[in-house]
Amino acid sequence: MSGPTQQYDWGSVSGDEPPERTRPERLPVPAHVSSDIGLLILRVVVGGIFVAHGVQKVFGLFGGLGPTGTAEALDGLGFTAFALPLAWVLGVGQLVLGGLLVLGLLTPFAAAGLLATKIVAIVLSLGPDGPVVPLFAADGPNSLELHLLLGGGVAALLFTGAGRIALDAGRTYQRRPLPWSVLALVIGVGVALLALFVLRR
Repeated sequence: MSGPTQQYDWGSVSGDEPPERTRPERLPVPAHVSSDIGLLILRVVVGGIFVAHGVQKVFGLFGGLGPTGTAEALDGLGFTAFALPLAWVLGVGQLVLGGLLVLGLLTPFAAAGLLATKIVAIVLSLGPDGPVVPLFAADGPNSLELHLLLGGGVAALLFTGAGRIALDAGRTYQRRPLPWSVLALVIGVGVALLALFVLRR
């Protein structure tokens, strides 16, 4: 018995044109539901923590200092001339930007603003002779560990985007994330440098 007949494409000899090869359509966002769920969890947890910190600073709830107490803390960190306005900006910023992160709206820019606050906190926590706050949360309040975790979380979201379970789904900066992520990162670092070298005196 002979094997199955194999057909050959003889090109111009047979008069049939070979089928045109088409590249697979590029997916605009990650196509895995598990990734979307993971990003949703990350957004809710990290954004929710920032919202809680904002509520502490603006309303004095959850054991927070309120605007006046936050201004006094900022004054002790060197932000003497702008302590009270910065207390309001910091509190409202964490409240609003954390909420945007939870919703997945304007995610790279919300993450950049929150990243700026953590960059400032980390820099101020690193004194010339080493960290002025404990590294681990178990060793004391306001630890460097918490700043690193929250800063790393928002930095990750700045580059990954919000995923498809978000209000950002389908937006330009989600379909082409890298240039927008770099722009948002530059903005976040710029805001942090402004706070450290211009507003702190």
